[in-house]
Amino acid sequence: MLRFVARRAVHGVIILVGLSVLLFALLVLTPGDPVELIAASTPDIKPEDVAALRAYYGLDDPIYIRYFKWARSVLHGDLGYSRTYGTPVIGLMGERLRNTLALLATSVFLAFIAGVAIGIYSALHQYSVVDYTVTVLAFAGLAMPVFWQGIVFILVFAVWLPWFPAGGMMTPGVEPGWPMFWNRLWHMVLPVAVLATSGMAAWTRYMRSSMLEVIRQDYVRTARAKGNSEKVVINKHALRNALIPIITLVALSIPGILNGAVLTETVFSWPGMGLLLFQAVLGHDYNVAMAVLLFVALMTVLFNLFADVAYAMVDPRIRYE
Repeated sequence: MLRFVARRAVHGVIILVGLSVLLFALLVLTPGDPVELIAASTPDIKPEDVAALRAYYGLDDPIYIRYFKWARSVLHGDLGYSRTYGTPVIGLMGERLRNTLALLATSVFLAFIAGVAIGIYSALHQYSVVDYTVTVLAFAGLAMPVFWQGIVFILVFAVWLPWFPAGGMMTPGVEPGWPMFWNRLWHMVLPVAVLATSGMAAWTRYMRSSMLEVIRQDYVRTARAKGNSEKVVINKHALRNALIPIITLVALSIPGILNGAVLTETVFSWPGMGLLLFQAVLGHDYNVAMAVLLFVALMTVLFNLFADVAYAMVDPRIRYE
């Protein structure tokens, strides 16, 4: 197992280096740069000032020189300085990461609990009205784009039925303590619902299929033949084996949910990593954009590794040499 983890770690480093080169090239080759934005917003700026700014930021250097300078700083733990926010990138990301993790953890937890429970119930009541209803709703949840679903939620639950705020993380002027805590939870309802819906729809379908496959196995029939109650048969014999592929799918889906947070946070103006990435790309803030994109890539690599390790831990038949 340790050799497998070490080998996958080396592969992960190679993937991250390759992605960093590709992402840096794509960002740099995007039309426009920070100095052009400054010049456009400052009509009376002098040409020599523009040239000095381009030299200061190293924008006149060849792309490979700029990449090696950036990579050297990252290897020394320096993610650079945000031109848009005027603060170090690492401090900016730390603040935004907490907000994104609050959305991500809550949505994944709710989606997993609801998806597994609904999938089990649907499998045990195959071809019933509930099963058909769950199937239709699950396919609808998979088909709806995240940004469109967020707009619909805002229209229905913030405009037509003003139950929840349309965006933001907190109402201005709220007192610290429990009032602030409950106010933030109130603002989280809609973005969490949007992020959880897509995950719940997929995991419901996978859980239903996995449970249907398991309950038809010989050992489940044997457990029933021994006189065990249906509750014991499902919880003790079927559920654990049905959850094996779901664990892998959940681990592999978390980076996708994090990617969906980019659109969700933008739609709901939630000050997290997703909105930070959107604003950094629009403002040509390369250091911030590279840091967020590489963080997402790192999470993808780590959760892929976690899925493989978890699969071997829950299924003793799996062995990595």
